[in-house]
Amino acid sequence: MATRLVLASNNAKKAAEMAALLAPLGIEVLPQSAFEVPEADEPHATFVENALAKARHAAAHSGLPAVADDSGLCVPALGGEPGVHSARFAGEPKSDARNNALLVERLAGMAERGAFFYSVVALVRSATDPRPLICDGEWHGVLLDAPRGEHGFGYDPLFYIPELEQTAAELDPQLKNTLSHRAAAMRHLLDRLARSPL
Repeated sequence: MATRLVLASNNAKKAAEMAALLAPLGIEVLPQSAFEVPEADEPHATFVENALAKARHAAAHSGLPAVADDSGLCVPALGGEPGVHSARFAGEPKSDARNNALLVERLAGMAERGAFFYSVVALVRSATDPRPLICDGEWHGVLLDAPRGEHGFGYDPLFYIPELEQTAAELDPQLKNTLSHRAAAMRHLLDRLARSPL
């Protein structure tokens, strides 16, 4: 029988990506919408605090173990922005297109275009779990001036991986699932789960 985990997200693409990573281990990922969990606030200045807050929120509402990801794009030339504000970089309502346009605008004329996606995955066995599993991962690349590719979401069309000569949005989704920041964080989480099962 599969172990059930609630994913503290309403992002369908993120849910599919995480479900694909966990399915081989017999872990069934259920979106928080299946339990009518409202979106949690993300007021914190760090990815780890936001991920933990979201996981605890989903566990409290569902009564099941919960996993949350908080991730974003960090651009050293912009002082680490958009960082924890990646999803709402261009304000409300959330818009990938407007976020990407603002990023291109902010980087105009800059020679330094390095960036990295950063992901923290937090898993709690209950809302009051005193020892959550917290894992992170990074994925480094270079930012382009114009979007390329049809896959992925967020900043993927601008995020170019020089060694592959493709953007994250041009990669086959299965390949992306092995290379991404979230995949790296999930590998760490799976290693931890092997030593400390739910």
